Amino acid sequence: MIKEKNIAICIILSIVTCGIYGLYWFVCLTDDVSTASGEYSTSGIMALILTIVTCGIYGLFWAFKMGDRLDIAKQKRGIPASNGGILYLILFLFGGIITYALIQYELNKLAV
Repeated sequence: MIKEKNIAICIILSIVTCGIYGLYWFVCLTDDVSTASGEYSTSGIMALILTIVTCGIYGLFWAFKMGDRLDIAKQKRGIPASNGGILYLILFLFGGIITYALIQYELNKLAV
């Protein structure tokens, strides 16, 4: 089951904890999107480790895949897909927290 999260609090906690909460949020987003879409290829912890080991390169792939998986989750619920993978990929280049917020926004809509 996907739990709805307050995006503003997640952003504030990420800033106050100097990014440590952002790492936790990354893991939660990965696991929640996998649950919503039904596609379990990489766990949140493994995605985080791969992103750190590859100096963020895997994060670009992750951002694109999150868009694809959210589209799958939307289609399963009869909601039109928005093809957000490209948007998430571009925004991840400028700052991951923006991407996290948008993915969380989409998850919150699916959690209702």
